Amino acid sequence: MWLPRLIDNDQPRYLALVDAISSAIEQGVLKPGDRLPPQRRLAWALGLNPSTAMQAYREAARRHLVGGEVGRGTYVLASSREASLFLLKQPGALPALLDLSTNLPVIDTDDGDLQRSLLVLGASVDLAELQGYPSPAAMQRGRLAASQWLRGRALELPPRQLLLCAGAQQGVFAALLGLCAPGEPILVEALTSPGIKAAARQLRLPLHGVAMDERGILPEDFDRQVRATGARVAVLTPCLQNPTGVSMDAARREAIAALARRHDLLIIEDDVYGALGDEPPLASLLGERSVLVGSLSKTVAPGLRFGFIAAAEPWLARIDPEAQATGWALSPLCLRVASEWIEDGTAQRRLVWQRAQVEHRWRMARKMLGPRLSTGASPHLWLAACTGEIDLPGIARAAGIEGAAAGVFAVGPGAPDALRLSLSAAPGLVALQRGLQALAGRLATGQAAAALSLSSMSRQDVSND
Repeated sequence: MWLPRLIDNDQPRYLALVDAISSAIEQGVLKPGDRLPPQRRLAWALGLNPSTAMQAYREAARRHLVGGEVGRGTYVLASSREASLFLLKQPGALPALLDLSTNLPVIDTDDGDLQRSLLVLGASVDLAELQGYPSPAAMQRGRLAASQWLRGRALELPPRQLLLCAGAQQGVFAALLGLCAPGEPILVEALTSPGIKAAARQLRLPLHGVAMDERGILPEDFDRQVRATGARVAVLTPCLQNPTGVSMDAARREAIAALARRHDLLIIEDDVYGALGDEPPLASLLGERSVLVGSLSKTVAPGLRFGFIAAAEPWLARIDPEAQATGWALSPLCLRVASEWIEDGTAQRRLVWQRAQVEHRWRMARKMLGPRLSTGASPHLWLAACTGEIDLPGIARAAGIEGAAAGVFAVGPGAPDALRLSLSAAPGLVALQRGLQALAGRLATGQAAAALSLSSMSRQDVSND
C-alpha cells in the first residue's frame, strides 16, 4: 500500500496529503491507473481523521489528479492528461515533440474572414450592443442561424427547439445537469471523450461503457447495459466518434434507435464532428428521444464559441427553464460573427475547406500507417498496439509525437494500449508528414523485432522437442 510522508508545515493536513499525491505522480511513484489506498485505511495508517483523508481525495479529484468509480475505488488518472489536454502548453516545454494530443481543427494562417468581419463591424453604428449581454433579437437571430446550419445535417428544426450555448462541451454539461439526478447511471461508449467524463464526474453521474466495434457501440451490449443498469440516458457520438473515429452506418444507427425506442431511452448526441462526415445524425431516427448538441468548434472556428442544443421543447424546458443558463455564456461579438457567417455562407465555405484538409491529412496517414487505419477519413486516428508492441504512447514519443493515451478515454479499468492522434492539430503538412514517417518507421522496427523474437521462440520449441 502506498504511504506518503506528510510534510509538517502550517497548511491543513488534507492539503499536505494532496501535495504528497501530486508529488508521487510527478516522480512516477504513483503511475496512471494505480489504485490509491481506501480512505479509511490510509487515514488509520497516517494517524489522520477519516474525514481528512476524504477531503484530500476530493481535492485531488478536483485537481484532476485522481478519479473515482463506484466499485473500483480511487485511482491515478493518466498522468493528469485528462486535464492537461485542455491546458495551454508552455512555450518550449516540449520542443522536440509534434503535439497531436488535443483535438483541434486545422487553422488557416492566411484566413482573412475574421478580419473582414471585424472591419465591417468597426464601421457599423451598433457597436454598443456588442458590449452588453446578448439581446433577445440577437439570440433569436442565432437560433435561426443554428436552424439553418442544421439543415446541412438533414434536420429541419424550428428556432423554438434550439437553445444556444458557448460550445458543445457546455451543451453536454447543461443537458446532463438538467436531465439527470446525481448518482443516476449514464451509458456512454467504452472509450469516450474526456469532456464527457469530466462533466459526469463533476455532476456525480456514474458512467457505464458500452462495448464497441468498427461501426460504433454494439447493439447487444447496449441492450444488456440498459437492462443491467436501468439507465434512462445515454451520451453517444455516432459520427466520427472521439477517440476512435468510428461512424455508425445505417444499419447500426437503425439498431440503436430501435433499442432506444424499446427501452424509452433518451439519447444525448454529441454531434460536434458530424458535419465533417457523410452520415446523418442519429437524431433523425429518434424523434423526441433525442437531444442533439453541436457547435462550430471543429468545423468553422473554435474561437467563436457558438454551440446549440436541439431537442423537443419539454426537454429544453428542463435543461434551461429560464432560457438564461446557456445563452448568457455567449459573447455578443461571437454570436454576431457566427450568425453572419452562417447566413452569408462563410461558415459553409469554411466547413468545405476543413473537410478537404481532414481528407488530405487522413490520406497521408493511411499511406504511411496502412492497415492500422480501420475507419474512414477522420480528424483523429485511433492506433491500437499490435502483437509484440508495448507502450504505444512511448513508441510515439520516441518518434517525436505526443498523442493522447487510451487511459484518458477509457470508462472503467482495463484501458487498451492505444493512442489517439489528432491529425488536424499539426501546425502544417510538412511537420505532420515527418512525424508520421518517423512513427511508421518505429512501428515497423518494433514489428520486425517481435516477429524475430517469435521465430526464435518457435525454433527453440522445435529444438526442445
